[in-house]
Amino acid sequence: MLRPMGQTQDVSRREFIQASGKAAAASLAAPAVLRGASPTADPVRLGHIGLGTRGGNLVRYTGQIDACRVVAVCDVYKPHLEKGVRLSNNPDVKAYGRYHDLLDDDQVEAVVIASPDHWHEQMLLDAVAAGKDVYCEKGWTVSVEAAKRMRAVVKHANAVMQLGHQGRQLPSADVARQMILEGSIGDVTLVNIGRFFNGTPDRPPWRWYGGYNNYERPDPEKVIRDLDWESWLGSAPSIDFNERHFWHWRCYWPYGTGQAGDLLSHETDFVQTVLRYGIPDTCVTTGHNAFWKDDREVPDTWTSAFVFEKHDCTVTFEGCMNSQRKQTPEFIGRAGRIIFSDIGQDASMFETYADEPAYELARRPQPQPTHFFAPTPEHERPSHMEDFLQCVRTRERPRCNEDEAFVEAATLLMSVQSFQQKRQVRWNPVDEEIIQLPGTSPAAGGA
Repeated sequence: MLRPMGQTQDVSRREFIQASGKAAAASLAAPAVLRGASPTADPVRLGHIGLGTRGGNLVRYTGQIDACRVVAVCDVYKPHLEKGVRLSNNPDVKAYGRYHDLLDDDQVEAVVIASPDHWHEQMLLDAVAAGKDVYCEKGWTVSVEAAKRMRAVVKHANAVMQLGHQGRQLPSADVARQMILEGSIGDVTLVNIGRFFNGTPDRPPWRWYGGYNNYERPDPEKVIRDLDWESWLGSAPSIDFNERHFWHWRCYWPYGTGQAGDLLSHETDFVQTVLRYGIPDTCVTTGHNAFWKDDREVPDTWTSAFVFEKHDCTVTFEGCMNSQRKQTPEFIGRAGRIIFSDIGQDASMFETYADEPAYELARRPQPQPTHFFAPTPEHERPSHMEDFLQCVRTRERPRCNEDEAFVEAATLLMSVQSFQQKRQVRWNPVDEEIIQLPGTSPAAGGA
């Protein structure tokens, strides 16, 4: 619902924060809270590739909904494979150690790819070649050239492809978009987004073991016995078994894109869901390991500024693994602001504020919101996974299809390339490539 403050019951700041927390908890406990669609009469026969941290959560979900039936699971690490079998909710599920064998299984119609990011391209290409539709986790891939190949293959095969940004299922984004189009907050010139986490020495960020917040270290010798290490490495540089690379791969460049692919991509995709501006024109990024002085290669502090020149709009991302503050998506227009209740993937509610002077401590009351939105039954829609499953049957395009995935990949990779080159970069829409701006100086910061 969207209601003006003062015309109906007001919602206090405390109530808004409490409701935001409840909504986030509900999202974690029941990903289909916004579902509302009838189960398909012919459940999609689904195969899962990658059953670790995120992959385990996905098979837990798909194993419980009527729109699909998990018929096959695959992982190169035996305990993860056993977890997938257990969570599939199917006593007849097939278990594979090689994903090619799963793709050869005629019972599998569509696959969920939740492997480390450096595997996404090859697995998607092979899945589409095998006639499967694909749900792929974010970030989509690790290079623009890979993203081009992935997009081309999906289009050529008329495959259904969904990228795993569940913020796309939130009706709040559509309501906010319509308000912006109607001029409710004026021209949007600045959007602030960010992600923050503050671990402890015994619970550092990205150092979990096969599950979010699981910090109990398995016996390395047993891990070696249960893992096909060479298959896990794939196209990454060949090295001897390294348990920290296996468990904590987001900390190392050969397997992913750090905060850009894991966190920034969620937030910028939510901005894309609201504004639909596409790929930014320019980006400048700085990064630094400010606190976690372990062997991680990717920075714990990451800041990016994107500019959409045709729209006169700047988007800033702050990523910090050393702070508890929260930066929810904030859309700032010349006549007001829209502030969401939570991070992009859980931003189910928002408040709007009129354009007012900055809050001055102890001199004036805190500005009060002019509107508040929270979803009601009229806003119910399929979850992000169910949207994909329905499209497998209808052959329609899902919300985060290959074109939207390309926008996501190009955006996050502009951030990575700017950091690596220590200078501002520009998107060339003609050749679809990231280029250096002539005459720009290297950016501050570094590895």
